[in-house]
Parts: sequence; structure tokens; C-alpha cells
Amino acid sequence: MTALTACRQVSRCWQSWLSWPRFSPQPLQIPGVPTSRSLASTATAIRFSPATRSLFDEPLGITVQGLSPRQQVTLRASLRDEAGELFEAHARYQAAEDGELDLARCPALPGGSFSGLEPMGLLWALQPRKAFWRLVKKDVQTPFLLRLQVLEGHGDDPGRLLAQAQHERAFLRDGVRRVPVRDGRIRATLFLPPGNGPFPGVIDLYGTGGGLPEYRACLLANYGFAVLALAFYGYEDLPKEMKEINLEYFEEAVNYMLQHKEVKGPGIGLLGFSKGGDLCISMASFLKGITATAVINGSVANVGAVLHYKDVTIPPLGANTKRIKVNKSGIGDIIDALNNPLEGPDRQSFIPLEKATCRFLFVVGQDDHNWKSEFFAIEGSKRLQAHGKEKPEIICYPGAGHYIEPPFFPMCAASMHLLVGIPVMWGGEPKAHCEAQIDSWQQIQAFFHRHLNGEPFRTANKL
Repeated sequence: MTALTACRQVSRCWQSWLSWPRFSPQPLQIPGVPTSRSLASTATAIRFSPATRSLFDEPLGITVQGLSPRQQVTLRASLRDEAGELFEAHARYQAAEDGELDLARCPALPGGSFSGLEPMGLLWALQPRKAFWRLVKKDVQTPFLLRLQVLEGHGDDPGRLLAQAQHERAFLRDGVRRVPVRDGRIRATLFLPPGNGPFPGVIDLYGTGGGLPEYRACLLANYGFAVLALAFYGYEDLPKEMKEINLEYFEEAVNYMLQHKEVKGPGIGLLGFSKGGDLCISMASFLKGITATAVINGSVANVGAVLHYKDVTIPPLGANTKRIKVNKSGIGDIIDALNNPLEGPDRQSFIPLEKATCRFLFVVGQDDHNWKSEFFAIEGSKRLQAHGKEKPEIICYPGAGHYIEPPFFPMCAASMHLLVGIPVMWGGEPKAHCEAQIDSWQQIQAFFHRHLNGEPFRTANKL
């Protein structure tokens, strides 16, 4: 198949995404930056759909117009995070006979950051210039700015600049309310959808990085949920290190949500990633008012710190650092570091999830190199069924690594692990990981709508 023929083959999935209501695409004028129309040497223009602003987790249509028939060009995307670190991706393309290059129809040619028909490749393939750096969003009230350039030709040193434009990738849909929460010991941020509540409530927990990540919570709130992003260490006056965890703190947060006038009862949902996943399982096992718990690459054993709740103490799962493999680049593979929670004294670390009365969803990256997420999900399922509980939903994604984020966050192959003290590999293959993020995001929303709302999943209105 020639590039031109392939250019006319349309991805049906992508077509359905691009059918979402959106603004009419127009070139974006940036103060101080020449747009594609204002470049004197060419009439080439970049068109985005939506035109100027889109939510980070929604697809973005990209079209280049005004090229010569079958003209070869290189598209270069870049984005700076709030620390000023640069993320970049590039791809080689050939325009159609009419001089238009539509990324939803035209495959990327070999030699760039990706190849094939990948309409969002320029976003999911973004990689940092700085080693071991992961893309995160700290201030969800401001967008990321995606810069796109169209350069003449292919090769390691593409030719002249034909067009450039910028597009805002936002996190908060218009009308979503961001409410800082300092209630008792709780340190959190509540995101409330627009309109009249009450809304199904979810508590969102991240992992060993600490602090108060808000970006997943606010993106989820865009779809009709009241979401509490909850810090549990390394933030304000909370403990600086994760040595001991008291479940009473999380109980305060659950009660806060259950008593909130804009949160729909009778129960709430929990969403946890990595260490946040086993914390959610512990909350579901011991606390009242939990209806649905979704765990992304979590553990069914308590990991990293002693867990206390009233007169119950659960020790952390043991580990052996001698089982960490470090490659020539100094990157550790910690997949075998943790002990087996089914053997010896480590059985005490297994969280008694059979005590839970909620429904469970386990999202598993089968190439997770942080720990054995698939093993944990399967053992959790066995434990539940052995005690007469309903079998949990388990969704496995081949080729997906540990950091399964909302859609279109670029895969982080390796970064610093705060507890291990060295950079570690997280696993994953970029394209498969991207597909897992898109699908799991839909699955998580559907799971919460089903069990918290009793309603089928519906896509939220866009910006």
C-alpha cells in the first residue's frame, strides 16, 4: 500500500471520536508568533479541531492545508511542563494529492517518533529531553500549551518552517468548581461538576510520590462526578515521609464526602493508583460507605508502611533489595523486589478485602515493572470468591506499564522512585500503553456510573 493510498484509509474509531461536538476549526493567532497564514513564503495553514482549546483527555484533530500534492513534510510537536522541561515528538508525513494532510487519514512514515495511522501520536509520543522526567500537571487551572511546527522535507535536519501554531490542552471544563478542602486533618481538593447536584462521589488517591496531584480528579469531574483529590503525606502539615499510615485519616475523608450536600449517597467510590490502590482496598475493607473501588496497578498487600486502624495493625509486605536488577544506565528493575504475600510471615500483609461490601475493578498493565499487578489482582479475586463475594472485574492490557494515566499522557518508561532512591523502569510499550489509557479511562467511568449512579456511561459535554 502506498502512502497516498493509506492516506485515504480512515480509522473508523478516530472518525467517531472526531464526530464529537466541537468548534469550527480555525487557525490560531498567537501574539508575537507568526501563524501559518502570516508566513510570507507559503500559504500553508495548521487547523486544529477543536480550534483553540480542548480537554487533555479528548482527541485533537490536526490538519495541515496548503501543501503541494504529495509534498513531504515533518511535523514537530513540543510542550513545556511547569518546571520548564521540554517534551518533544516528531513524525514524517506525505500530503495527499489535494495538498491536505489530515492526521486522521494519513499515516506517519517510518523515521519519526512513531509510524502508521496515529492521529494522536504527536501527543502520546512526547518524550522529555531531561532523563527520567515524567509529565505531570501541577496547576490544573492553567492549560498545557502544545506547539506544532510544519517543516519542509524529511531527514535528520528538516528544511524551512512552513507553518506553526499553538493549542491549549486544558484540564477543567467550563463550570467545574475547584474547592480546596482543609477540614479537620483532611488536606484535599474537591472538584464539583457544573449544575445542580448531588453528584456521585469519588475519592482519588495517587502513590508514593506524595503531595496532592489533582489532574486525574479534575478530569474525572468533567464527566459528572464529585471528586476529592486526597493527599496523605508530603503535603503541607501532613507527615513528610510515608512511615506509618492511620486509616482514621482516610475515614475522615470518606465521612466528609458522605456528609457533603452535593455528593450523592448512599455510598461513594474510590479510585487508587499504585500505593493509592492498596490504600483504597484497605479503606474498602475497613470503612463504611464504600460502594465501588477501582484500582489501577495496585497491590492487595499493604506496601511501604505500617497500616493502623483502631486495634488492627497490618505490617508492610517484605522486600529484598538484592533482587533489584540495575542495568548499565543505572536504571533499576524492581519487579522481583517484593516478597510473596502468600508465603510465611508476609501473609500478614495481605489486606482482608473479603471484609469489603463494595464492587471492585482492577486495571492491570501486564508489562508493569513496579510490581506484579496481575498477580495481585488474580489473588484478590481468589480471596473474594473464596469468601463468597462477587468476582471483581479485572481488565488486563498487554504492553501497558505501571503509570496508566488518563488518555494522552505520554508513557513514562523510567523515572526516580522515591522509596527505592534510584530511577526505575515502569514498563510498557508507547502505543499499547496509550491504547490502554484510552480504554481504561472509559472503563473506570462506566464502572462508577454503573455502581454509583445506576446509569449507563454517557460522554460529558466538551468545552
